[in-house]
Amino acid sequence: MITKEQVLEALSHVEEPDLKKDLVTLNMISDVEIDGKNVSFTVILTTPACPLKELISNACRNAIIHMVDAEAIVTVNMTARVTTQRNQGNDFLKGVKNIIAVSSGKGGVGKSTVAANLAIAMAQTGARVGLIDADIYGPSQPIMFGVEHEQLFITERDGMQLMVPVEKYGVKLLSIGFLTDPAQAIVWRGPMAAKALRQLFSDGDWGELDYLFIDLPPGTGDVHLTLAASVPLTGAVVVSTPQQVALADTLKGIGMFRMEQINIPIIGIIENMAYFTPRELPDNKYYLFGKDGCKKLATELNIPFLGELPLIQSICEGGDQGYPAILDEQGPAYLPLLTIAGNVAQQIAIRNAQPAAVNS
Repeated sequence: MITKEQVLEALSHVEEPDLKKDLVTLNMISDVEIDGKNVSFTVILTTPACPLKELISNACRNAIIHMVDAEAIVTVNMTARVTTQRNQGNDFLKGVKNIIAVSSGKGGVGKSTVAANLAIAMAQTGARVGLIDADIYGPSQPIMFGVEHEQLFITERDGMQLMVPVEKYGVKLLSIGFLTDPAQAIVWRGPMAAKALRQLFSDGDWGELDYLFIDLPPGTGDVHLTLAASVPLTGAVVVSTPQQVALADTLKGIGMFRMEQINIPIIGIIENMAYFTPRELPDNKYYLFGKDGCKKLATELNIPFLGELPLIQSICEGGDQGYPAILDEQGPAYLPLLTIAGNVAQQIAIRNAQPAAVNS
């Protein structure tokens, strides 16, 4: 007879690759059921976007077969409980587990495109996701989501009037673009921009979210300082192209996040427009802006490299048409984007497992 104790003992030898502890110690095993040779249980992952789920599943199956019964028929179910370092008793965005800034040192590197696709990719895995378009002076997310003509609705909760985010592709979205005339330039001084940003957070009816992404303006400025001072960020994802001009500005942006009075962790760097592959030559890669620039910078600064995205016309077209590239499962950008989303989720889970990390 196979016993529950035998199953748990075997699974105590399966290590979570990122957290470096066994699944039983981490309380990641539940619902163990045994019927003769049939063994089933559930592994509770730290994120539904976990890139190692197949590796973990195979390790669990092998542990039962090799350590309990070679004839066992093992069923491994997967679910997820997204981790957080936030104090959930805090009233400010108390239902949001992780808040991630998407930043770039300069404009034109595809930061907003990456933010949109990253948010949708996370939602596709089953996570509850929101996106704030905090690019106050040039909001572009309404166009990328194809909702530029949407009107915001107001709801009342606990005596407060809140903006209801627009929902599309599984993502809750708020943008200053919903509140302004798209044909008019947004000319605001720093304090006005900071106030508008705070309202997107405090006056939004966000509900329960696993991840809230923030599409920041490029560079460093008032919006970034406001964010650091008033929002409990899990960390920042930095987007750059591999060319030296972009990397120089990226270094400055990372330096801002690492300033003592700001001290926001860097989740990692994403290299956009890494190479170009013509349709007629699918095996060729042309490194138009230099090769491995972001990867080298990540190594030098000892921060994670989250992956690279090719220079593909469909990524640009998808954003212009309100249908981001991650939605095309047959497209050339789908797998790179999905991989990057998994790596972002992985790094967030690793950070949340560190006792030294402190968020309010």
